[in-house]
Amino acid sequence: MATKIKILSTSDIHGRIYPYSYAKGGKEKQETWNGLARLSTLIKQLRDKNTILIDNGDTIEGSPLTFFHYLKNRDKVCPVSMAMRAIGYDYVNVGNHDFNYGARALFLHVLETGATCITSNFYYRGDQVGKPYVIRKIAGKKIAIVGVVTQHIPFWESADNIRDMYFADAFDTLRNTVNILKEKEQPDYIIAVYHGGFEKDPVTGKTTEKLTDENEAYRMARDIRGIDILISGHHHRKLSGKLFDTYYTQPSDKGEYLSCITIDTGTGEITPELLPLTDVEPDEAILKLAKKEEDACQVWLDQTLGTTKVDLRITDENEARLHKAQLVTFLNKVQMEVTGAEISAASVFLGASGFEKKITMRNLVGTYVYPNTLVVKRMSGKALKAYLEKCAAFWTVKDGKIVIDPQFDFPTPQHYNYDMLDGIEYTLKISNPVGKRVVSLTRNGEEITGKMRFSVCINNYRASGGGGFDVVLECATIKEVQTGMVDILAKYIMDHKTIDFEPVHNVKLII
Repeated sequence: MATKIKILSTSDIHGRIYPYSYAKGGKEKQETWNGLARLSTLIKQLRDKNTILIDNGDTIEGSPLTFFHYLKNRDKVCPVSMAMRAIGYDYVNVGNHDFNYGARALFLHVLETGATCITSNFYYRGDQVGKPYVIRKIAGKKIAIVGVVTQHIPFWESADNIRDMYFADAFDTLRNTVNILKEKEQPDYIIAVYHGGFEKDPVTGKTTEKLTDENEAYRMARDIRGIDILISGHHHRKLSGKLFDTYYTQPSDKGEYLSCITIDTGTGEITPELLPLTDVEPDEAILKLAKKEEDACQVWLDQTLGTTKVDLRITDENEARLHKAQLVTFLNKVQMEVTGAEISAASVFLGASGFEKKITMRNLVGTYVYPNTLVVKRMSGKALKAYLEKCAAFWTVKDGKIVIDPQFDFPTPQHYNYDMLDGIEYTLKISNPVGKRVVSLTRNGEEITGKMRFSVCINNYRASGGGGFDVVLECATIKEVQTGMVDILAKYIMDHKTIDFEPVHNVKLII
């Protein structure tokens, strides 16, 4: 008798449990159609004895609730871990952001989900953390599951958070495991769970990014024979389809979609689809699990840290980048004071709200959304100019206006890859060819030459070359500040009580 096997999966939940935005509190709270509470309801509706439930990583970082948890209650079980145990996940793969709070937090999370870790290319003190692969027999079929995570984690993550860890090559690990499975286990279906994205568009085959080994899903589907299903993530894209002989999915982020791959055991037909959470009610049992910590988080978010006399709001992200919002000036001011650097760089992140006149923790976590630390690099004038040229590539000219280059919107928005610097003055002529757009570069009115040397403060992601900034990676590191940027900002505002400075307009973009 033919049976349908369902492979349900989530990816890049980023700490979302509750179905609302944290941007506003109280009666102004806005409902959202995402999160583990809604996912739980949909999973219950779909689940039967022939169902496998998998999470593909980037789970514990990314929401004010989990930020609050690891700031105040990090020795206790994370609310996300509790929710996943209650939902009943069978397997978990780890993602790059799951390392943001260190080894103890990661291992406690994996343990408390109650699920089996399948990340096979991740080693801790010489031991493989996840299973090399798992075998499940369902509806008379033998199913093999293998998980891998992008090996680029050491390029981004603080060394303290990944001490004694090693990440083997994801592609090689997967290829070798698939070959072992075909020879030794001879399963009916092989499922690869990869916390990484597609380096080429799966429909057109067009290369969508610089070909490093951060994202290799296209290559995996093309070059590893025998993968029936490829569950991907990391890129936060909404994808499902068939590539070569492999069916694939990627369910966006924050739990907006549930990936559902159906195998018809009678016909052998595989159907991948993404199910939206629109009109799915949240599971009350999941909401109650972390209510005490969630309520404490909401109180914490509304704490007033200080006030500002300068307009630090972000009302239009594009304008904030085109004309360097004073929020960026403030971030750079803090970074330079904390580190003693001569120059500082900061970005306007996607969805950044900026600070109201009364600055709250809600403002901070809604504006600085990543757990970044700070790094000071030694840069020559030549390297500094190359850094600015890389930043200038963010823009292009269309219909007589300066607009974001489409490559920074596809396949996913990468607006955090445009930095604005303080401590210098510079002009970018966007109609010039890429690489030749810095037409003026001075410090205190003096022209910067190639042999000059400066200390430049940036976040740890950029310091590792994140976003393709190899020129930054290659510069020598002078100092590292391991305190998270939100903590740094909170302390600075509380210490100063009132933020007041003369607005700085040192960045000019011209056509």
